[in-house]
Amino acid sequence: MDELDIIVDFHKDSQRQGPGSDIETIKALDLICKTKENIDILDIGCGTGSQTMVLAENSKSYITAIDIFPEFLDVLNRKIKEKDLASRVIVQQISMEDLTFKNEEFDLIWSEGAIYIIGFEKGLTEWRRVLKPDGYLVVTEMSWLTNKRPYEIEKYWTKNYSQIDTIPNKIKLIEENGYIPTAHFILPEYCWLNNYYEPNQERMESFSEKHKHSRLAEEFIKNEKKEVQMYKKYKDYYGYVFYIAGKKGELFETIPEL
Repeated sequence: MDELDIIVDFHKDSQRQGPGSDIETIKALDLICKTKENIDILDIGCGTGSQTMVLAENSKSYITAIDIFPEFLDVLNRKIKEKDLASRVIVQQISMEDLTFKNEEFDLIWSEGAIYIIGFEKGLTEWRRVLKPDGYLVVTEMSWLTNKRPYEIEKYWTKNYSQIDTIPNKIKLIEENGYIPTAHFILPEYCWLNNYYEPNQERMESFSEKHKHSRLAEEFIKNEKKEVQMYKKYKDYYGYVFYIAGKKGELFETIPEL
């Protein structure tokens, strides 16, 4: 078992694989398609599907949920079966870096806490292909909430996610890569502490015992606890942000300034 196996084994039993909440997912959904029915949604990096289920239960849309880890998809498939949603939600094991869908197939791309895996700008550019001309992109992305922050937290997140940047700079990237930003909002503190960190902390000891206190398991838990400590200490300086953007028309080369 390697480091990735440890991460997947821990998070497959998590309600969420990252900060978030049903309330915030519904808030973002209401901002773009409150009155729309029967649209096609692609949920990229769906994990065990907490947001997938919210989208399905709060719309009449057809959802394709993709993730690369079968352990996550097994959990999501059980949820779909329990809620009798198989007619509207399908699950596929597909990499976000190699989308096998037709051009302009989806009305809406949704990705909570996952675009960092491919990289924010790369996700913007590569996923755009499968969006319909009037489609929307909705993602959550780690962002700085201030222009300046203490060295300790800047060093920590620059090491762990080098693409972290301020909200204005993220919006600029959205604009430069074929989208019109329409809304954004910051996930509240409870999305981190109550919905993500606290449930995970409750499972750490049993997880360590399950893996017989192996070096990899202990390192993973140590890193998770460090992340919680950093958030509690520096939560005013960073967070996840919902970014909502519409697809622009054809992209043209920028005319150089004279």
